[in-house]
Amino acid sequence: MAKTSESGAFVEKFILPPTSSSQQLPLSGLTFAVKDIFDVDGYVTGFGNPDWKGTHSAATLTAPAVLDVLEGGATCVGKTIMDEMAYCINGENIHYGTPTNPCAPDRVPGGSSSGSAVAVGAGLVDFSLGSDTGGSVRVPASYCGILGFRPSHDAISTSGVIPMAQSFDTVGWFARDPAVLNRVGRVLLHLPNVNPVRPSQIFIPEDCFSLSSIPSARTTGVLIKSMEKLFGGSILKHVNLGDYVKEKVPSSHHFLAKGNEHAYNIPSLAALSSSMRLLQRYEFKKNHAEWITTVNPNLGPRLSERIWDAVRSPEENTGVYRSVQTELRAALTDLLKDEGILVLPTVPGDPPKLQMDLASLEVFRARAFSLLSIAGVSGFCQVSIPLGMHNNLPVSISLLAKHGSDAFLLNLVEVLYDTIQEEAGFAEKFTN
Repeated sequence: MAKTSESGAFVEKFILPPTSSSQQLPLSGLTFAVKDIFDVDGYVTGFGNPDWKGTHSAATLTAPAVLDVLEGGATCVGKTIMDEMAYCINGENIHYGTPTNPCAPDRVPGGSSSGSAVAVGAGLVDFSLGSDTGGSVRVPASYCGILGFRPSHDAISTSGVIPMAQSFDTVGWFARDPAVLNRVGRVLLHLPNVNPVRPSQIFIPEDCFSLSSIPSARTTGVLIKSMEKLFGGSILKHVNLGDYVKEKVPSSHHFLAKGNEHAYNIPSLAALSSSMRLLQRYEFKKNHAEWITTVNPNLGPRLSERIWDAVRSPEENTGVYRSVQTELRAALTDLLKDEGILVLPTVPGDPPKLQMDLASLEVFRARAFSLLSIAGVSGFCQVSIPLGMHNNLPVSISLLAKHGSDAFLLNLVEVLYDTIQEEAGFAEKFTN
Protein backbone atom coordinates (compact mmCIF):
# COMPACT_ATOMS: atom_id res chain seq x y z
CA MET A 1 0.00 0.00 0.00
CA ALA A 2 1.30 3.43 -0.89
CA LYS A 3 1.69 6.30 1.50
CA THR A 4 -1.19 8.69 1.11
CA SER A 5 0.25 12.02 2.15
CA GLU A 6 3.20 14.35 2.56
CA SER A 7 5.97 12.81 4.69
CA GLY A 8 4.02 9.55 4.70
CA ALA A 9 2.32 10.60 7.92
CA PHE A 10 -1.30 9.90 7.00
CA VAL A 11 -3.07 6.63 6.42
CA GLU A 12 -6.35 8.40 5.61
CA LYS A 13 -7.24 12.07 5.04
CA PHE A 14 -10.61 13.66 5.76
CA ILE A 15 -11.99 16.80 7.39
CA LEU A 16 -13.89 16.80 10.67
CA PRO A 17 -14.87 20.40 11.46
CA PRO A 18 -15.10 21.66 15.04
CA THR A 19 -18.48 21.14 16.67
CA SER A 20 -18.86 24.91 17.18
CA SER A 21 -17.88 27.79 14.92
CA SER A 22 -17.16 30.10 17.87
CA GLN A 23 -13.80 31.85 17.61
CA GLN A 24 -13.57 32.06 21.41
CA LEU A 25 -12.79 28.38 21.92
CA PRO A 26 -9.31 27.45 23.23
CA LEU A 27 -8.33 25.46 20.11
CA SER A 28 -10.11 27.61 17.53
CA GLY A 29 -8.21 27.77 14.22
CA LEU A 30 -5.93 24.81 15.03
CA THR A 31 -5.69 21.63 12.96
CA PHE A 32 -4.89 18.17 14.28
CA ALA A 33 -4.49 14.54 13.24
CA VAL A 34 -5.28 11.35 15.15
CA LYS A 35 -3.41 8.07 15.40
CA ASP A 36 -5.26 5.21 13.70
CA ILE A 37 -5.98 3.67 17.10
CA PHE A 38 -8.78 6.17 17.90
CA ASP A 39 -12.37 5.52 16.83
CA VAL A 40 -13.89 8.11 14.51
CA ASP A 41 -17.55 7.66 13.66
CA GLY A 42 -17.93 6.24 10.13
CA TYR A 43 -14.30 5.12 9.73
CA VAL A 44 -12.69 1.75 10.41
CA THR A 45 -9.98 1.99 13.07
CA GLY A 46 -7.05 0.26 11.39
CA PHE A 47 -4.63 -0.37 14.30
CA GLY A 48 -1.69 -0.25 11.88
CA ASN A 49 -2.56 -3.51 10.12
CA PRO A 50 -4.62 -4.14 6.93
CA ASP A 51 -5.96 -7.47 8.21
CA TRP A 52 -7.28 -5.75 11.33
CA LYS A 53 -8.93 -3.13 9.17
CA GLY A 54 -10.40 -5.81 6.87
CA THR A 55 -11.95 -7.76 9.75
CA HIS A 56 -13.52 -4.86 11.67
CA SER A 57 -16.49 -2.62 10.99
CA ALA A 58 -16.58 1.15 10.90
CA ALA A 59 -16.81 2.85 14.29
CA THR A 60 -20.26 4.10 15.25
CA LEU A 61 -18.98 6.52 17.89
CA THR A 62 -16.01 8.90 18.08
CA ALA A 63 -13.54 8.51 20.94
CA PRO A 64 -14.22 11.05 23.74
CA ALA A 65 -10.66 12.43 23.48
CA VAL A 66 -11.23 13.25 19.80
CA LEU A 67 -14.62 14.76 20.59
CA ASP A 68 -13.07 16.92 23.30
CA VAL A 69 -10.61 18.62 20.93
CA LEU A 70 -13.31 19.03 18.25
CA GLU A 71 -15.51 20.68 20.88
CA GLY A 72 -12.48 22.79 21.84
CA GLY A 73 -12.56 24.33 18.35
CA ALA A 74 -9.93 22.29 16.45
CA THR A 75 -10.34 20.73 12.99
CA CYS A 76 -9.30 17.12 12.37
CA VAL A 77 -7.63 16.49 8.99
CA GLY A 78 -7.10 12.73 9.08
CA LYS A 79 -5.69 9.59 10.64
CA THR A 80 -2.00 8.81 10.93
CA ILE A 81 0.15 5.73 10.40
CA MET A 82 1.24 3.72 13.44
CA ASP A 83 3.24 0.59 14.24
CA GLU A 84 1.20 -2.58 13.86
CA MET A 85 -0.97 -3.22 16.92
CA ALA A 86 1.06 -0.53 18.76
CA TYR A 87 3.72 -3.17 19.46
CA CYS A 88 6.93 -1.26 18.65
CA ILE A 89 8.66 2.07 19.36
CA ASN A 90 10.52 2.31 16.03
CA GLY A 91 7.73 3.68 13.81
CA GLU A 92 8.34 1.37 10.83
CA ASN A 93 5.33 -0.18 9.05
CA ILE A 94 5.76 -2.55 6.09
CA HIS A 95 2.12 -2.24 4.99
CA TYR A 96 1.56 1.52 4.92
CA GLY A 97 5.15 2.75 4.74
CA THR A 98 7.32 4.40 7.37
CA PRO A 99 6.62 8.11 7.95
CA THR A 100 9.68 10.24 7.17
CA ASN A 101 11.42 11.69 10.20
CA PRO A 102 11.46 15.47 9.45
CA CYS A 103 14.66 15.98 11.49
CA ALA A 104 16.60 13.01 10.16
CA PRO A 105 15.15 11.29 7.06
CA ASP A 106 17.56 8.32 7.33
CA ARG A 107 16.42 7.59 10.90
CA VAL A 108 13.27 5.99 12.30
CA PRO A 109 10.54 8.44 13.36
CA GLY A 110 9.80 6.51 16.56
CA GLY A 111 6.60 4.73 17.38
CA SER A 112 4.09 3.55 17.77
CA SER A 113 2.56 7.02 17.24
CA SER A 114 4.90 7.62 14.29
CA GLY A 115 2.57 9.39 11.86
CA SER A 116 1.17 11.68 14.55
CA ALA A 117 4.67 12.85 15.50
CA VAL A 118 5.75 13.31 11.88
CA ALA A 119 2.59 15.28 11.01
CA VAL A 120 3.46 17.78 13.76
CA GLY A 121 7.21 17.77 13.13
CA ALA A 122 6.71 18.38 9.40
CA GLY A 123 4.30 21.26 10.08
CA LEU A 124 1.29 19.50 8.52
CA VAL A 125 -0.89 20.08 11.62
CA ASP A 126 -0.70 22.19 14.77
CA PHE A 127 -1.01 19.23 17.11
CA SER A 128 -1.87 15.55 17.04
CA LEU A 129 -3.19 12.80 19.25
CA GLY A 130 -1.31 9.60 19.96
CA SER A 131 -1.34 6.89 22.58
CA ASP A 132 1.48 6.04 24.97
CA THR A 133 1.69 2.65 26.68
CA GLY A 134 5.41 1.92 26.83
CA GLY A 135 6.73 5.12 25.24
CA SER A 136 4.69 5.62 22.06
CA VAL A 137 4.39 9.42 22.41
CA ARG A 138 7.60 10.20 24.27
CA VAL A 139 9.90 8.30 21.89
CA PRO A 140 8.64 9.75 18.56
CA ALA A 141 8.51 13.22 20.11
CA SER A 142 12.19 12.87 20.97
CA TYR A 143 13.19 11.45 17.56
CA CYS A 144 11.22 14.08 15.62
CA GLY A 145 12.36 17.08 17.68
CA ILE A 146 8.95 18.14 19.04
CA LEU A 147 7.06 18.27 22.34
CA GLY A 148 5.28 15.12 23.45
CA PHE A 149 3.14 14.71 26.59
CA ARG A 150 2.18 11.48 28.33
CA PRO A 151 -0.46 12.36 30.96
CA SER A 152 -1.01 10.74 34.33
CA HIS A 153 -2.45 7.26 33.90
CA ASP A 154 -6.28 7.29 33.85
CA ALA A 155 -6.36 11.11 33.65
CA ILE A 156 -7.90 11.05 30.13
CA SER A 157 -10.53 8.59 28.94
CA THR A 158 -9.20 5.79 26.71
CA SER A 159 -12.73 4.85 25.66
CA GLY A 160 -12.84 4.45 21.88
CA VAL A 161 -9.08 3.76 21.78
CA ILE A 162 -8.06 0.20 20.92
CA PRO A 163 -6.41 -1.14 24.08
CA MET A 164 -2.84 -2.34 24.10
CA ALA A 165 -2.35 -2.89 27.85
CA GLN A 166 -4.83 -1.06 30.07
CA SER A 167 -2.54 -0.82 33.11
CA PHE A 168 -0.32 1.53 31.11
CA ASP A 169 -2.39 2.91 28.19
CA THR A 170 -2.71 6.71 28.02
CA VAL A 171 -3.91 9.27 25.48
CA GLY A 172 -0.99 11.59 24.70
CA TRP A 173 -0.39 14.47 22.32
CA PHE A 174 2.27 16.28 20.30
CA ALA A 175 2.87 19.96 19.48
CA ARG A 176 5.68 22.25 18.30
CA ASP A 177 4.54 25.18 20.47
CA PRO A 178 4.40 24.84 24.28
CA ALA A 179 1.37 27.14 24.46
CA VAL A 180 -0.52 24.83 22.08
CA LEU A 181 0.65 21.79 24.08
CA ASN A 182 -0.76 23.43 27.21
CA ARG A 183 -4.07 24.44 25.61
CA VAL A 184 -4.66 20.97 24.18
CA GLY A 185 -3.83 19.48 27.57
CA ARG A 186 -6.33 21.67 29.36
CA VAL A 187 -9.06 20.61 26.93
CA LEU A 188 -8.25 16.90 27.16
CA LEU A 189 -7.81 16.96 30.94
CA HIS A 190 -10.79 19.31 31.50
CA LEU A 191 -8.60 21.69 33.49
CA PRO A 192 -9.19 25.37 34.28
CA ASN A 193 -6.49 27.92 33.56
CA VAL A 194 -4.26 28.24 36.62
CA ASN A 195 -1.16 30.30 37.23
CA PRO A 196 2.23 28.58 36.93
CA VAL A 197 3.73 27.31 40.19
CA ARG A 198 7.46 27.43 40.92
CA PRO A 199 8.95 23.93 41.21
CA SER A 200 10.09 23.09 44.74
CA GLN A 201 12.94 20.78 43.75
CA ILE A 202 14.48 19.52 40.52
CA PHE A 203 16.00 16.04 40.86
CA ILE A 204 18.75 15.07 38.42
CA PRO A 205 19.60 11.34 38.49
CA GLU A 206 23.17 11.15 37.22
CA ASP A 207 22.95 7.36 36.93
CA CYS A 208 20.09 7.66 34.41
CA PHE A 209 22.03 10.16 32.31
CA SER A 210 25.02 7.82 32.32
CA LEU A 211 22.87 5.52 30.13
CA SER A 212 22.76 8.18 27.41
CA SER A 213 25.28 8.51 24.60
CA ILE A 214 24.54 12.26 24.30
CA PRO A 215 27.12 14.53 26.03
CA SER A 216 25.85 15.96 29.31
CA ALA A 217 26.61 19.50 28.05
CA ARG A 218 23.74 19.00 25.59
CA THR A 219 21.24 17.63 28.12
CA THR A 220 21.63 18.20 31.85
CA GLY A 221 23.96 21.13 31.22
CA VAL A 222 21.24 22.93 29.26
CA LEU A 223 18.58 22.09 31.83
CA ILE A 224 20.69 23.17 34.82
CA LYS A 225 21.58 26.54 33.26
CA SER A 226 17.94 27.15 32.36
CA MET A 227 16.69 26.30 35.86
CA GLU A 228 19.38 28.44 37.49
CA LYS A 229 18.37 31.41 35.33
CA LEU A 230 14.68 31.07 36.13
CA PHE A 231 14.57 29.68 39.67
CA GLY A 232 18.10 29.79 41.15
CA GLY A 233 20.43 26.88 41.77
CA SER A 234 19.16 25.96 45.25
CA ILE A 235 16.30 23.83 43.92
CA LEU A 236 18.64 21.51 41.99
CA LYS A 237 19.26 18.16 43.69
CA HIS A 238 21.35 15.23 42.50
CA VAL A 239 20.10 11.72 43.17
CA ASN A 240 20.94 8.12 42.33
CA LEU A 241 17.58 6.87 41.15
CA GLY A 242 18.67 3.24 40.74
CA ASP A 243 19.68 3.01 44.40
CA TYR A 244 16.51 4.78 45.50
CA VAL A 245 14.27 2.39 43.55
CA LYS A 246 16.23 -0.64 44.76
CA GLU A 247 15.63 0.41 48.37
CA LYS A 248 12.05 1.66 48.10
CA VAL A 249 10.53 -0.86 45.65
CA PRO A 250 11.32 -4.28 47.17
CA SER A 251 8.80 -6.12 44.98
CA SER A 252 10.93 -5.23 41.95
CA HIS A 253 13.67 -7.57 43.26
CA HIS A 254 11.55 -10.42 41.90
CA PHE A 255 12.40 -9.15 38.40
CA LEU A 256 16.14 -8.59 38.89
CA ALA A 257 18.17 -10.43 36.28
CA LYS A 258 20.63 -13.09 37.34
CA GLY A 259 24.35 -12.80 36.60
CA ASN A 260 25.78 -10.13 34.32
CA GLU A 261 22.75 -9.57 32.10
CA HIS A 262 22.36 -5.89 33.07
CA ALA A 263 26.04 -4.87 33.01
CA TYR A 264 25.11 -2.13 30.51
CA ASN A 265 22.03 -1.01 32.45
CA ILE A 266 20.80 0.01 35.92
CA PRO A 267 19.62 -3.26 37.50
CA SER A 268 16.73 -1.85 39.55
CA LEU A 269 15.37 0.13 36.57
CA ALA A 270 15.83 -2.88 34.28
CA ALA A 271 13.73 -4.80 36.82
CA LEU A 272 11.00 -2.14 36.58
CA SER A 273 11.13 -2.46 32.80
CA SER A 274 10.90 -6.25 33.00
CA SER A 275 7.86 -6.13 35.28
CA MET A 276 6.17 -3.63 32.99
CA ARG A 277 6.83 -5.59 29.80
CA LEU A 278 5.57 -8.85 31.32
CA LEU A 279 2.31 -7.28 32.53
CA GLN A 280 1.96 -5.46 29.21
CA ARG A 281 2.40 -8.75 27.35
CA TYR A 282 -0.17 -10.45 29.60
CA GLU A 283 -2.76 -7.73 28.99
CA PHE A 284 -2.04 -7.58 25.25
CA LYS A 285 -2.66 -11.33 25.09
CA LYS A 286 -5.97 -11.00 26.95
CA ASN A 287 -7.03 -8.22 24.58
CA HIS A 288 -5.96 -9.64 21.22
CA ALA A 289 -4.94 -13.33 21.31
CA GLU A 290 -8.33 -14.53 20.08
CA TRP A 291 -8.23 -12.27 16.99
CA ILE A 292 -4.58 -13.09 16.23
CA THR A 293 -5.06 -16.86 16.46
CA THR A 294 -8.31 -16.76 14.47
CA VAL A 295 -7.18 -14.44 11.67
CA ASN A 296 -3.44 -15.25 11.59
CA PRO A 297 -2.75 -11.74 10.29
CA ASN A 298 0.09 -10.74 7.99
CA LEU A 299 2.52 -9.06 10.42
CA GLY A 300 5.82 -7.39 9.62
CA PRO A 301 8.79 -9.73 10.11
CA ARG A 302 10.23 -7.58 12.88
CA LEU A 303 7.00 -7.75 14.87
CA SER A 304 5.54 -11.15 14.07
CA GLU A 305 7.80 -13.17 16.38
CA ARG A 306 7.31 -10.82 19.34
CA ILE A 307 3.53 -10.65 18.93
CA TRP A 308 3.24 -14.45 18.65
CA ASP A 309 5.51 -14.80 21.70
CA ALA A 310 3.02 -12.67 23.63
CA VAL A 311 0.07 -14.75 22.40
CA ARG A 312 1.79 -18.01 23.42
CA SER A 313 3.10 -16.74 26.77
CA PRO A 314 1.98 -18.61 29.92
CA GLU A 315 -0.71 -17.24 32.21
CA GLU A 316 0.69 -14.89 34.84
CA ASN A 317 -0.14 -14.16 38.46
CA THR A 318 -0.28 -10.37 38.24
CA GLY A 319 -0.15 -9.68 42.00
CA VAL A 320 3.59 -9.00 42.13
CA TYR A 321 3.35 -6.59 39.15
CA ARG A 322 0.68 -4.61 41.01
CA SER A 323 2.93 -4.44 44.07
CA VAL A 324 5.74 -2.96 41.98
CA GLN A 325 3.36 -0.31 40.63
CA THR A 326 2.05 0.59 44.08
CA GLU A 327 5.50 0.75 45.67
CA LEU A 328 7.05 2.82 42.87
CA ARG A 329 4.21 5.35 42.86
CA ALA A 330 4.49 5.76 46.64
CA ALA A 331 8.30 6.05 46.49
CA LEU A 332 8.36 8.67 43.74
CA THR A 333 5.49 10.60 45.32
CA ASP A 334 7.50 10.75 48.54
CA LEU A 335 10.60 11.90 46.62
CA LEU A 336 8.96 14.59 44.50
CA LYS A 337 6.22 15.77 46.87
CA ASP A 338 3.81 18.30 45.33
CA GLU A 339 5.97 20.46 43.07
CA GLY A 340 9.06 18.35 42.55
CA ILE A 341 10.37 17.41 39.11
CA LEU A 342 12.44 14.41 38.05
CA VAL A 343 14.63 15.01 35.00
CA LEU A 344 15.37 12.08 32.67
CA PRO A 345 16.78 11.36 29.24
CA THR A 346 13.70 10.60 27.11
CA VAL A 347 15.74 8.00 25.21
CA PRO A 348 19.37 6.84 25.64
CA GLY A 349 20.77 8.33 22.45
CA ASP A 350 20.29 9.13 18.77
CA PRO A 351 17.31 7.85 16.76
CA PRO A 352 18.30 4.47 15.22
CA LYS A 353 18.86 4.21 11.48
CA LEU A 354 16.06 2.88 9.30
CA GLN A 355 16.00 -0.90 8.95
CA MET A 356 18.72 -1.24 11.57
CA ASP A 357 19.46 -4.81 12.62
CA LEU A 358 17.43 -5.57 15.74
CA ALA A 359 20.30 -7.42 17.43
CA SER A 360 22.45 -4.28 17.30
CA LEU A 361 19.61 -2.33 18.95
CA GLU A 362 19.32 -4.68 21.90
CA VAL A 363 21.30 -2.57 24.40
CA PHE A 364 19.67 0.67 23.20
CA ARG A 365 16.16 -0.80 23.55
CA ALA A 366 16.90 -2.23 26.99
CA ARG A 367 18.17 1.14 28.22
CA ALA A 368 15.26 2.98 26.58
CA PHE A 369 12.65 0.82 28.30
CA SER A 370 14.42 1.19 31.66
CA LEU A 371 14.01 4.96 31.33
CA LEU A 372 10.50 4.82 29.85
CA SER A 373 9.20 2.42 32.52
CA ILE A 374 9.65 5.00 35.30
CA ALA A 375 6.55 6.94 34.21
CA GLY A 376 4.94 3.81 32.80
CA VAL A 377 4.98 1.84 36.05
CA SER A 378 4.36 4.80 38.39
CA GLY A 379 1.59 6.30 36.24
CA PHE A 380 3.26 9.73 36.55
CA CYS A 381 3.01 12.39 33.84
CA GLN A 382 6.02 13.05 31.60
CA VAL A 383 6.88 15.53 28.87
CA SER A 384 9.64 15.23 26.28
CA ILE A 385 11.20 18.59 25.36
CA PRO A 386 13.41 19.11 22.27
CA LEU A 387 16.91 20.50 22.82
CA GLY A 388 17.94 21.23 19.24
CA MET A 389 20.40 19.08 17.30
CA HIS A 390 23.67 17.33 18.11
CA ASN A 391 25.71 15.95 15.20
CA ASN A 392 22.70 16.76 12.99
CA LEU A 393 20.38 14.55 15.03
CA PRO A 394 17.63 15.66 17.45
CA VAL A 395 18.25 15.78 21.21
CA SER A 396 15.64 15.88 23.97
CA ILE A 397 15.17 15.79 27.73
CA SER A 398 12.17 14.75 29.82
CA LEU A 399 10.50 16.15 32.92
CA LEU A 400 8.39 13.92 35.15
CA ALA A 401 5.90 15.02 37.82
CA LYS A 402 3.75 13.08 40.25
CA HIS A 403 0.41 11.54 39.29
CA GLY A 404 -2.24 14.25 38.93
CA SER A 405 0.27 17.10 38.45
CA ASP A 406 -0.42 17.47 34.73
CA ALA A 407 -1.46 21.15 34.90
CA PHE A 408 1.68 22.00 36.90
CA LEU A 409 3.90 20.21 34.38
CA LEU A 410 2.22 21.77 31.32
CA ASN A 411 2.59 25.25 32.81
CA LEU A 412 6.21 24.61 33.70
CA VAL A 413 7.04 23.60 30.12
CA GLU A 414 5.53 26.84 28.84
CA VAL A 415 7.53 28.89 31.37
CA LEU A 416 10.78 27.03 30.70
CA TYR A 417 10.62 26.55 26.96
CA ASP A 418 12.15 29.75 25.57
CA THR A 419 15.01 29.72 28.08
CA ILE A 420 15.74 26.05 27.39
CA GLN A 421 15.78 26.66 23.63
CA GLU A 422 18.14 29.61 24.08
CA GLU A 423 20.52 27.56 26.23
CA ALA A 424 20.26 24.60 23.84
CA GLY A 425 21.17 26.92 20.98
CA PHE A 426 24.33 28.05 22.81
CA ALA A 427 25.25 24.46 23.64
CA GLU A 428 24.63 23.34 20.04
CA LYS A 429 26.89 26.09 18.74
CA PHE A 430 29.80 25.13 20.97
CA THR A 431 29.54 21.31 21.04
CA ASN A 432 28.68 20.40 17.44
